[in-house]
Amino acid sequence: MPTQTDNTPQSEHHIIWTSAEIANIWTNYMSDTAAICTLNFFLTHVEDKEIRSIVEFALQLSKAHVEKLKAFFNEEQYPIPDGFSLNSDVNKEAPRLFTDDFYLFYIQNVGKIGMEFYTQSLSNCARLDICEYFTESLSESARLLNKATEIMLSKGTFIRAPFIPKPKKVEYVQKQSYLAGFGHPRPLNAIEISNIYFNLIQNQLGRTFLMGLSQVAKSREVRDYMVRGRDIADKHVEVFGSLLSKEFLPSASAWDTLPTDSTSPPLSDKLMMFHATTLNSAGIAHYGRSLGMSPRKDLGANYVRLTAEVIQFAEDGTNIMIEQSWLEQPPQAADRDLLAKG
Repeated sequence: MPTQTDNTPQSEHHIIWTSAEIANIWTNYMSDTAAICTLNFFLTHVEDKEIRSIVEFALQLSKAHVEKLKAFFNEEQYPIPDGFSLNSDVNKEAPRLFTDDFYLFYIQNVGKIGMEFYTQSLSNCARLDICEYFTESLSESARLLNKATEIMLSKGTFIRAPFIPKPKKVEYVQKQSYLAGFGHPRPLNAIEISNIYFNLIQNQLGRTFLMGLSQVAKSREVRDYMVRGRDIADKHVEVFGSLLSKEFLPSASAWDTLPTDSTSPPLSDKLMMFHATTLNSAGIAHYGRSLGMSPRKDLGANYVRLTAEVIQFAEDGTNIMIEQSWLEQPPQAADRDLLAKG
């Protein structure tokens, strides 16, 4: 049998996208076009040099992603989503709405959501070029998160999770009471504390962001929706904070950098609603993950209750977007029953 050489013709078989690859590329395009608009507005007012550098870095990554994603769409002759644009979704003439410190807080915490998205996208994809894209994006997102964290630490604005005593030995659970959460429950374990802290911080981000958006949305319906979201996030901050304080653990200090008093919209109502739905999706995912990692029954009950509240809020937001023709539809499977009718 003749040996194979480097000149052996390669297979020209073209591997089409799977539904997972379509979903991830489509979602990534929507998110990064939204990020380009939002970060461009941030840059209009940012004054701190270090914070400006991280905003510029985040914007550079989003622009590069959009170009690569467009190339993927064009290569597959797939329609490129409308997404968001600087021409129709940004008003650079609007006055400052958030402080420089909030910009840093926003990028650091949204960076966490980006890492989660790229990790899941990578695990669901099969085509090597797309796997390589998400591998690179995951690495970039980690660099963005680390850089933002470094700046926050240097400025003293990074909020650390609570400290707990160092264990003296390895222990195993001996009784079913370990699962109990009512009456006199056992102390929170490190995993439960970590999840509570994470959800508390994410809700602080949502509370401040939606508070600002509630002041500037053009539509009364959108303003009312943002106010409702602000109040839900504020309540969830209180719930998670009380879980820690009952254990005599310090809860994360309240984010005290409030929006300005501007009422001029920097972003379109459509883009504001997209941001709200993104926070809703992330919150539901985080609560579900936390539920699965929290053995204490009272914590499970809290996560189920809070998740149901966010789900209802998210559904109401989706209805607003549908009514206003703002909800761009992802590619979907064929309706086989309809096709069978001819």
